[in-house]
Amino acid sequence: MQPINRRRTSTLALLAAGALVLGIAAPAPAEEPDGQVHFAPVRSNLAAKPWVTVSATAEQARAGLAVDGDPATAWAARGKGRHSLVLDLGGAYDNIRKVGLVFPDAHGTYRYVVEASPDGDTWQTLVDRRKNKQAGRGEEHLVAHAGIAFLRVTITDVSPGAVAGISELSVWNYLRDDVVLGADISYADQNDAQGLTYVVDEGAAPVPILDAAADAGMEYVRLRVFNDPRDERTGEYLEPAYQGPERTLDVARKVVEQGMGLGIDLHYADSWADPSKQAKPTAWRELPFDQLTQAVYDYTYATIDALVAQGTTPDKVAVGNELLKGFMWGSERPLPWFDDAAWCGTCYFNQDPSFVSQPGGALLWDYWGSDVPAEQAAYDAAWDRFTTLQASGIKAVRDVAAAHGEDIQVETHAIIDNGKVDQTLEFWDQFLTRLHAKGQDIDVIAHSYYPDWHGTPEHYEANLHQVAAAHPGYAMEIAETSHPSNDWDGLPVPNSPYPKTAEGAGLFLQEVFRIANDLPDNRGAGVLVWEPANWQEMIDWSNSAWPVLTFHETIEVYEASDAEFVVADTVYRTVRTSSALTLPATVDVLDSDGTLHAVPVTWDAAPARSPSRPGQVVVSGTTAEHGPVTAVVDVVRRALATS
Repeated sequence: MQPINRRRTSTLALLAAGALVLGIAAPAPAEEPDGQVHFAPVRSNLAAKPWVTVSATAEQARAGLAVDGDPATAWAARGKGRHSLVLDLGGAYDNIRKVGLVFPDAHGTYRYVVEASPDGDTWQTLVDRRKNKQAGRGEEHLVAHAGIAFLRVTITDVSPGAVAGISELSVWNYLRDDVVLGADISYADQNDAQGLTYVVDEGAAPVPILDAAADAGMEYVRLRVFNDPRDERTGEYLEPAYQGPERTLDVARKVVEQGMGLGIDLHYADSWADPSKQAKPTAWRELPFDQLTQAVYDYTYATIDALVAQGTTPDKVAVGNELLKGFMWGSERPLPWFDDAAWCGTCYFNQDPSFVSQPGGALLWDYWGSDVPAEQAAYDAAWDRFTTLQASGIKAVRDVAAAHGEDIQVETHAIIDNGKVDQTLEFWDQFLTRLHAKGQDIDVIAHSYYPDWHGTPEHYEANLHQVAAAHPGYAMEIAETSHPSNDWDGLPVPNSPYPKTAEGAGLFLQEVFRIANDLPDNRGAGVLVWEPANWQEMIDWSNSAWPVLTFHETIEVYEASDAEFVVADTVYRTVRTSSALTLPATVDVLDSDGTLHAVPVTWDAAPARSPSRPGQVVVSGTTAEHGPVTAVVDVVRRALATS
């Protein structure tokens, strides 16, 4: 059995997600007696996903009713014999832990087999109920099997008078441990210099920001690196040179000392590089293109080599930041880049023509698809320059890794603007094709996700799947995401269904974790929150006294999102009117090591006998250490047949 992965031993009570839920809504956080919010483990019903297809051996036109989220509808197979329903999940998944079945007839006894396959040809039995004698509307099954790409349910027999079919099939995917959850905490150096300390758990001693990140369960920290750090607007050089190569060495040591993974995000600029501005480093601004290409190699090699030499080998290096429009813009993109003084119109790089005196790596999207030969030629030439510079940086990382015998992944980081997935698809097609022609490749395709600019979670997920389908050989990372936690203005975040509260921000982040986790073939590599102690605003200012800052409950998503166990927490039973009502003494639990065992249930008071009229009785129960359970008892008039 494939073990359930766990990230850290949580200080919270991580209850398994509740009763069988039809649909894909995120589980609500638990409200604790102290009024604080704690979050449920991340999971999702793959059967409800738009990329999943369903087929059946009979009544194919109605097969979708088995996964439509409505238990009142059903796929029903006519005629005698075995009938099967097959889900094609669109790729393999390693952390499916629960399969739920709801059948059309409460009075029926259903016999069936649940099987899994990596390819649709070879099948392995997960559940065998061919000898079932228990009448009931459904059942939850706990499974631990890696590489499930297809799931097949075969109805082998039903009791007389019952309809052979399925009302709802649910396939629950839980967060994998290898989906790395972390943050960009590049401000750690400044925060420490200001004497700031942070409290994660109430009553705990305040600690520096990276200690707090590790205490909260973060596994990975990304650090952005500026070549020679300058103030973005005035151009004054920073003293100390925060986020420059030298100070990054010190911060990297602290990250590794805390046992967290290290990511390096090279901006190839002296201040912020993003899709709106990608200025060359000042020292390189007038280099001819061949010298600029060599400077990229030399600088990249020296920066990464120094990190490896001091024992802080990065797990991953991003060669540039949010590169949809290229980087190190030059003469192909004339100044000014900003006409609005309020938005960096007076920034030093926006005023100095030396930054565009030589060619650079800007992409010319205005010429994309042009019928004018000169414009198409300029578009292609820009792509060639950009990928030449990229190939130089990537080769430097590969050469450092080879020289030291280390494994360092290389990432390219772009964006998918809201409604502009075609542009991003063109980016990756052009980028990877041209990079391969230059003898280089990357390991990870990364994107930012800010709902303000990149759309709703559903829209973003659909876009991410298009990129993944177009380029199946790469891991996928959500390299930046953010959702404000402090509701300063009372206004919603554009394109987000979640409020700007501790609970809302936490639920948003768990939605992003789920999006990464649900990418087929386990390709979701991780999610990084953008500056949780600064821009992200996870700080509870009402309970903070400078320089001691307290995180609010949003920070709990790092530990709470993993399921330490999964419970078959919904029990279905059918009884005749006025007959004895007996509930099971135990329910099944799947532990983190893949062990399946039964735990006792204490049920709330329930009538000794069922009602005299048909209907449904719902009884709540609890386990000692594994949370609540629910019994759904259908009361019917007719005799219950088992064959």
